[in-house]
Amino acid sequence: MAVFLNTHTWARREAFEHFRGFDKPYFGACVRLDAAVLKAAAAARGASFSLACHFIALRLANLHEPFRYRLEGGRVRIHADVHASTTVLRDDESFGFATLQHTADFAAFCAQGSAAMAAVRTRQRPFEPDTDAAALVHFTTLPWLHFTSFSHARNWGREDAVPKVAFGRLLPEDDRLWLPFAVEVHHALMDGLHLGRYVQDVEAAMQQPQHWLDGAPAA
Repeated sequence: MAVFLNTHTWARREAFEHFRGFDKPYFGACVRLDAAVLKAAAAARGASFSLACHFIALRLANLHEPFRYRLEGGRVRIHADVHASTTVLRDDESFGFATLQHTADFAAFCAQGSAAMAAVRTRQRPFEPDTDAAALVHFTTLPWLHFTSFSHARNWGREDAVPKVAFGRLLPEDDRLWLPFAVEVHHALMDGLHLGRYVQDVEAAMQQPQHWLDGAPAA
């Protein structure tokens, strides 16, 4: 059964009404996160660093309720869980979309995610992303660019309120590995406070990833 937010009693009601009619209601931030500890922790487990990044970003998107809000018929639906749709590069330099299922079990996430990405690379999966597009967070990775800003493609005219996340190329500096991390969200559903809390928690998880990768704590 779908659950909807009562926007009439919502403390953000004025902001919701103000921003939902904008032609471009999206805002975002791009930061650099030190991923050295996370990369080492993933390597110690024989796991993909890319999947470790997706895992932490998706887990925290689920733990921060505004990242599960979606516009639906002018209302705000609260999804119980959101999953990830991420781009996968094929050998012929085309790409497809793999769906990564949200779970608190990192090993299970890696097993399902690796299989889903392999299916995209070998064209066992069609190009189109999952039809339940609202219950997703859109991810992309640009390992060629250590970017300082990022902009996503959007389908204007639709209730596209899906958060979008991008990872960039790692840049070593002494004992740090700087990872560009960009997040874009819908301003009718959250503000800078909510985006800031999410990014801060992703940063903290990357600094102490062991508990997350061995069984994420409830936040």
